[in-house]
Amino acid sequence: MTRYAVLLRGINVGKAKRIAMADLRTLLDGLGFTDVRTVLNSGNAIVTGPADDPTAHARRIEAAIAGHAGFEVRTVVLTAAELRAIVDAHPFAEIADDGSRMMAHVLGEAPDPADAHDPTAADPEHARLVGRVLYQWCPDGVLAAPAVGWPDGRLVTTRNWNTLTKLVSLL
Repeated sequence: MTRYAVLLRGINVGKAKRIAMADLRTLLDGLGFTDVRTVLNSGNAIVTGPADDPTAHARRIEAAIAGHAGFEVRTVVLTAAELRAIVDAHPFAEIADDGSRMMAHVLGEAPDPADAHDPTAADPEHARLVGRVLYQWCPDGVLAAPAVGWPDGRLVTTRNWNTLTKLVSLL
């Protein structure tokens, strides 16, 4: 059995895509995950499940949410080791002094190196792509930061540093 972090995109942010965390726990439990714990009210969960491809787990969770709630939710599932590696690779650790302003935009998979688009171009001083994570330090606040990423919506979900480190501590 493996511990995983489950990250759902855009859950409980506005009036759309509302899922009670109790319902999410029940849904994940119904998929065979154990030790299910939700974190905050924004689509984060820690679960234990069979050692399998995290992408396969993500697709199962997406399908279950669509069936239960009637809407699609992009999902990333990370092993404890993958989440720890994201935290350990923090390229702005020496300057990012406020976890609510340090963002990690997580992709479903690492981008193709042949891709000509530079996802950091809008904020080259404060954005770095490392593997499948686009890190962005937002010294003036998240709302004032330039939008980084790809025009095709490749980013799956974003978490601030406080949330990521909380998830790591729970894994």
